[in-house]
Amino acid sequence: MPDAAAPDTPTLSVSTAPVVPTAGVTAVLRPLPSGAELTGGFWADRIAANGTAIPLGRARLDEAGNIENLRIAGGAAEGEALGPVFADSDVYKWLEALAWEYGRTGDPALLTQLDEVTAIVAAAQRPDGYLNSVVELRRRPRYDGLGWSHELYCAGHLMQAAVAAARATGRRELLGVAERLAAHLAGTFGPGGRPEVDGHPVVEMALVELYRLTGTRRHLDLAAYFVTARGHGHATPGDADPTYFSDRVPVRDADDVEGHAVRAVYLGAGATDVAVETGDEELLAAVRRQFAAMVRRKQYVTGGVGSRWEGEAFGDPYELPTDRAYAETCAAIGLVQWAWRLLLATGDPAYADQVEHTLYNAVLPGVSLAGTEYFYANPLQLRTGARADDNRSPAHGRRGWYDCACCPPNVMRTLASLPSQLATTTADGLQVQLYAPAVLRADVGGELAVELATAYPWDGRVEVTVHAAPPRDVEVALRVPAWAQGATLDGRAVPAGDYARVRRTFAVGDRLVLELPTPARLLVADDRVDSVRGCVAIARGPLVYAAEQPDQADGAAVDDLRVDPLAPIIATHRPGLLGGVTVLETRGGVVRRRDGRTPYRRYARPHPPVEPVDLTLVPYYAWANRGPRPMRVWLPTM
Repeated sequence: MPDAAAPDTPTLSVSTAPVVPTAGVTAVLRPLPSGAELTGGFWADRIAANGTAIPLGRARLDEAGNIENLRIAGGAAEGEALGPVFADSDVYKWLEALAWEYGRTGDPALLTQLDEVTAIVAAAQRPDGYLNSVVELRRRPRYDGLGWSHELYCAGHLMQAAVAAARATGRRELLGVAERLAAHLAGTFGPGGRPEVDGHPVVEMALVELYRLTGTRRHLDLAAYFVTARGHGHATPGDADPTYFSDRVPVRDADDVEGHAVRAVYLGAGATDVAVETGDEELLAAVRRQFAAMVRRKQYVTGGVGSRWEGEAFGDPYELPTDRAYAETCAAIGLVQWAWRLLLATGDPAYADQVEHTLYNAVLPGVSLAGTEYFYANPLQLRTGARADDNRSPAHGRRGWYDCACCPPNVMRTLASLPSQLATTTADGLQVQLYAPAVLRADVGGELAVELATAYPWDGRVEVTVHAAPPRDVEVALRVPAWAQGATLDGRAVPAGDYARVRRTFAVGDRLVLELPTPARLLVADDRVDSVRGCVAIARGPLVYAAEQPDQADGAAVDDLRVDPLAPIIATHRPGLLGGVTVLETRGGVVRRRDGRTPYRRYARPHPPVEPVDLTLVPYYAWANRGPRPMRVWLPTM
């Protein structure tokens, strides 16, 4: 077990990855110990913008009262609790972001903030290890109504922040807080204790990662209990619907995902961790089955999940409305967490495809190009004249914070830790999962270091140059996305949806060139997705595109556009638009209509006239950076 004492001076630990399976378990792949050193490009820009937002997160948490709640609970201030019952969790997600950002940059100002807020958190902890400022300040009984109280949810985010602080900074103070809280939970819940399960999963994957860091078996055992106990009504308060809490069917028996989308994908991620660490092949098969069902029947073309505003929930199979899509940013982040764990567990590149697709098209739309404003929900259409009838409505545009501020710090920690997902390693190889200009280093019985040069996602060419290699055969594997039909590696054809592999004794200066063709492609949905029947979406490379009002010809309302599916689609890079994007231009039409007495007409009557028009589309992630203007991903055909 690592030494729990804080070092005199901070030192980087052996890993800056949020997920590190224990050596010897059934995981096929492992993350790079120190992630990747980004040297420029698309993701470097997004992560740098996120880096400017993280210090602002502290101000938002102060303004909203989250940190003040902890001060009051610790006796350093007086007052009443502010915010939702899960207010502490936003502090912990922000602390996790702070730690990963310090691991990336080494900025001492981040470490100062980490130490300061850690001390506030530690002071709020009770002698028996319990910690939840809002429950304490509102004088609620502990764990009374755990289905709604989020006490273990908050505990889970604290543990994840503590793991990040220990791995990325060498600081152990927050880890001590997390260990005491975990010991309290182990003495309270599980066999022989209270049978309840938190209504909102996250503590499961947090306990597993705490076990991976410390080697304390009771953490893993408690995580396994929480996964196994779900589906037996232990997470459902009173006469509430157990579907909402993913508590209707035991995890290993479920064939699908249902209920609150964030809860469901967090549970899938935690169950995957438990399966990997315990060698439970039946459980791993179950979560793979559920993930496949989600992708097949309940995922938007953008990768977003959660089709109902009511309950922030998955809908029925193929229930995927566009303008009422919820597709919460947190749900997309949880999906990435789940897919990444399944990738490590199985080595199946389809999960890396999911990570990439969801990051670009479901997570990234949730944050502005400046990195400081956020969407909670991510619809695929905003109608002309849409009214902002809810705090979360995208018709407001992205916002600096929310009353329920789960998404902003979740984005912060996700982007701060993103370099850890560029590549994985095995005992004798390196697998490149995401493409960006970067230097990757792996220990494969000696150092293997490669540099990636690419303009991805705008261009599909990726050059890999070897900087160091051991004097023996090793493998470099480059993921070929499923959309990249006709890809080549050094001129030879390689299959899409798999890895292009090269095994040999490499020498310094060796170079590999991967070419991923990126022509624009039209996508159609299963006929059972009623909301987009007769429409197409357009994608290029890993990006889904959208028609946004500012780019259309005068008088051509986005609501009235039609696309000609037979017209050529021209890709043009515009460095001065939206931080530099490649736009797609094609031909279509605009309906010139007069509003009738009703929106309906007899079947036999002619359609309203359609006038030819040029259409311009931008990457979906970049929409609403010029204000919340009408937009749609799915376009009717001519």
